[in-house]
Amino acid sequence: MPSLPPVIAEIRLAVRTALADLPEGSTVIVGLSGGADSLALAAAVAFEAPRCGLRAATLTVDHGLQDDSAAVAEAAAGAARDLGLDALVVRVAVDGAGGPEAAARDARYRVLRDAALDVSAAAVLLGHTLDDQAETVLLGLARGSGAASLQGMAPVREDDDGLRWIRPLLAVRRETTQAFCAASGLTAWNDPHNADARYARVRVRERVLPVLETELGPGIAEALARTAEQLREDAEAFDEMIHETIEDIVEHAEAGISVSVAALAANPAALRNRIIRLVVDSEFGVALTRAQTLEVARLVTDWRGQGPIDLPGCAAARRGGRLVITASGR
Repeated sequence: MPSLPPVIAEIRLAVRTALADLPEGSTVIVGLSGGADSLALAAAVAFEAPRCGLRAATLTVDHGLQDDSAAVAEAAAGAARDLGLDALVVRVAVDGAGGPEAAARDARYRVLRDAALDVSAAAVLLGHTLDDQAETVLLGLARGSGAASLQGMAPVREDDDGLRWIRPLLAVRRETTQAFCAASGLTAWNDPHNADARYARVRVRERVLPVLETELGPGIAEALARTAEQLREDAEAFDEMIHETIEDIVEHAEAGISVSVAALAANPAALRNRIIRLVVDSEFGVALTRAQTLEVARLVTDWRGQGPIDLPGCAAARRGGRLVITASGR
C-alpha cells in the first residue's frame, strides 16, 4: 500500500485527537467556507468521525457579500457531500456594528450555534490554523487590549448551552491545509477578501508577518502561538482566583452591586482591576476600557472625596467603605 502523505496524516491526527473525548453517537458540525483550512478539516472529519462513533455534517454560511457567494456556498456543500457528509447552506443578512467583517463573523457564529442546538450537536468544529492564531495575537497587541486579546483563540471552549467550540487545527500551519487539499484532490476556494489590504488581518498576513520573519528570523508565527497558549494558561489560573475573591467581597445592592473597598485595596492592582472589569461586565454587560477601569479603581486606592463616575450603562460611586456600581439613572 502507498504510504499516507504526511500532511494528511498530520491533519487526521489533529482531528482524531480533538474528537477523542466526545460522547459516542453524538453529532459534530463543521463550519465550512470552502477554503483550504475548513475543507481540509471537513475531509479529515469525514474520515475520522465514523471511526470515533460520531455523526458529522457541515454548515456553510452564505453571507451574500460577493456576487458569486451563493455559487461558492453550494460548491462547498457539494464538496462536503462528495466526502460523504450531510451539508447545509444558510443565507444570512450581514449587518450590525463593527464593520462587515465583524458583522459577518457574528452572523456566522449565530447560525452555527443555532444549527448545532437544533440537532443537539456536541460540538462545532472550526478550521482556524496556527497562522490565524499568530495574526490574532499580533492584532491584539496592536490594539493594546491586554492579555485577553493576546491569548488568541482557545482550542476548546464550552458555551453556556454546553456546546463545545473546537479548533482542531490551531497547531497546524496554513500551508499544511493547502497541501492536504492538493494531496486529496480537493479544490479549495480562494476568498478574494483574503487578499484585500483594506482588512487589517490581511495586512498582518501579507506584510507584517513576512517582515518579522525576515528581520527576526523564522518561527515567528509559532512563537506567537506559544505566547497565546502560555497566556491562556496563566489567565485560567488567574480567573479562578478572581472568581473565588469575588464570592467573598461582592454583594448585590439595590439596582447594582456593592464591593468592599478594604478587600479590593488589599489585592494587587492587576487582580483589583480584573475584578472591577469582571463584575461590571457580568452585571451590566459593559466592557470597561483600561482608562475607565483605572478611574473606578481610584475610588478605592486614591479616595479624595470625588463624586460618582459615569460609565456606559452604569455609574460607580464610593459610599462609606464600599464601592457601589448601579445602573445609570439610579
